[in-house]
Amino acid sequence: MRHLKAHRKLGRTTEHRISLLRNLATSLINSREDRIVTTLPKAKELRPFVERAITLSRKAQEMGEDSGAGALHLRRQAAAFFHSGNIQRAAQTGKRGQIPLPRTAGVAALRRLFGELGERYKDRPGGYTRILKLGRRAGDNAELAIIELVDNPREIEAVEAAKKRAKSAGGKKKTDKGRETKAGQKASDRKEAAAPAAAETSETPDEIVAETATEPTIDQESEQ
Repeated sequence: MRHLKAHRKLGRTTEHRISLLRNLATSLINSREDRIVTTLPKAKELRPFVERAITLSRKAQEMGEDSGAGALHLRRQAAAFFHSGNIQRAAQTGKRGQIPLPRTAGVAALRRLFGELGERYKDRPGGYTRILKLGRRAGDNAELAIIELVDNPREIEAVEAAKKRAKSAGGKKKTDKGRETKAGQKASDRKEAAAPAAAETSETPDEIVAETATEPTIDQESEQ
């Protein structure tokens, strides 16, 4: 029976594996491009791990600013998904002459998670990340992948640029069509203007013979 075998071990002990996932989650949340490159098995294990933390921030956004205790409880629950805080910082706080230790990257990730990302995904019920395969790595032949946050600024800019290109292409087609219709109208007007002149100049051979017969010649005028 395949009980208690839901996740990949990744060749590590439980403590090492949890620490690895926390580091990957911290790197993903703090990334400027909202994406990181790792191996495919690690990306597949990171996806449900980090999405649970994002769900906690989304729930905090749904509660609003009134429920301070509930939001604080969710923030403390989400802190378990990162290496947030510094153990030695509390011991040295308040001592004279002691330089406080810098906050870890996990604190910055937690701050961004409940600030920017919570606002971004407050109306999205799950599916916050995307995995893109990159092929195999030269050397150990490991399969690489990109795991990224969806609805990132780069993706939104690309969608807006595509809309602008489509709109400009549609406007260009309309202007070309308008030019063609104007050119056709001008050509038809020219044809209509040339039609009466052609009708006046076009005479049949019988009419030409009749005109020449009725006109008096020079000899007839001299005899008269």
